[in-house]
Amino acid sequence: MRNRVVVTGMGVCAPNGVGLHEFVTSLKNGTSGIQFHPELEKLNFSCQIAGKPNIDTIYLNKYFTNVQLKGLNASGVFYGVIAGRDAWEDAGLTIAGSENPDWDSGIVFGTGILGVDKFREAIYQVDEGNVRRLGSTSVIQTMASGISAYLGGMLGCGNQVTTNSSACTTGTEALLMGYDRIKNGKVKRMLVGSCSDSGPYVWGGFDAMRILPRNYNDTPEEASRPMSASAAGFVPGSGAGALVLESLDSALERGATIYGEVIGGAVNSGGQRSGGSMTAPNNEAVQRCIASAIKDASIEPNAIDAINGHLTATTKDPDELKNWSVALGRSEADFPYVNSFKGHFGHCLAAAGSIECVGTLLQFKEKQIFGNINCEDIHPEIDKFIDASKIPTTTLAIAPKIIAKASFGFGDVNACAIFKAYS
Repeated sequence: MRNRVVVTGMGVCAPNGVGLHEFVTSLKNGTSGIQFHPELEKLNFSCQIAGKPNIDTIYLNKYFTNVQLKGLNASGVFYGVIAGRDAWEDAGLTIAGSENPDWDSGIVFGTGILGVDKFREAIYQVDEGNVRRLGSTSVIQTMASGISAYLGGMLGCGNQVTTNSSACTTGTEALLMGYDRIKNGKVKRMLVGSCSDSGPYVWGGFDAMRILPRNYNDTPEEASRPMSASAAGFVPGSGAGALVLESLDSALERGATIYGEVIGGAVNSGGQRSGGSMTAPNNEAVQRCIASAIKDASIEPNAIDAINGHLTATTKDPDELKNWSVALGRSEADFPYVNSFKGHFGHCLAAAGSIECVGTLLQFKEKQIFGNINCEDIHPEIDKFIDASKIPTTTLAIAPKIIAKASFGFGDVNACAIFKAYS
């Protein structure tokens, strides 16, 4: 008998909203968080727009001590701690005392790259022979597991505390890692999520690959166009999402609010074979991942009401939806409703999956399916096998019962989670 796993707390630090209220309002209303960044223009980027959380008005001493803030120069750490601690508070959980850890709580919090600005600062100090001026926090700010280490110490978690890293799949994979641990009875609660740094040193490589939109610098809110015929590449983003997963027994014992239930999931890789590569998915692997997640959830494909896709606003969007159609055996008007939140805030890289999981679950709470933006001109290849009514451009007053959420990442890696409204 495996434990049922529910979501009892969430936090988000996204380009279109910091905190659940601001975030859900922008998703419901179709508000974009993508802006022009003069810094990118100065550095001669072709794409001078991005999605970046606004934490200028956040009281950081709510999240960090003065000692922790001293010398802290890692945007991903800021975002991850804000989202993670907000999720913990939202779940109604307390912080472990100074003497004993909370042995029943753990963390899986992923990232792609952490502390790029701090690492650059450190390189200059070393090159100038100023090693002693690096400061005592340079290591924890630049190691990938720095984010889980920060959160683990702040909350006093005594179970597994670790970091995963699987490119754009990271956040969804972290959720499934936490889900498996609770399901198998190894822990009562897991804080799961992911974060991504902001800035030119993170986004520059993608600009060099010429896979970012170049003609929307004057109209940034129109630039990210998932499933659109006029999609011109993904808009880079950053931020963090966090979720508290908990065994149903523990949640009921505490009288916790339940946002939804995780009923299954799967991860796999296409092995960079059969069309799969470092940057492109193996279509069969994607289909297998979706099918495996459905099997793990013990549901039929026709039970899925909605899909929150990876759908990055590139030429791969039609392929992704074709893979969903094949895996589900559904098409045209029988296809589930589908949305992509990347139109609202761009592609937040390693943070994408966790931020989008938060948005996906909020649809249960709001009893709505959030609309897409910038896809009024559906890609003609998509239009061939999915009815336009299934790609809503405004928020629908439809209460979904089961939603599938998937992420696909560089390295030909895939993750798919299945969420169910709790009753």
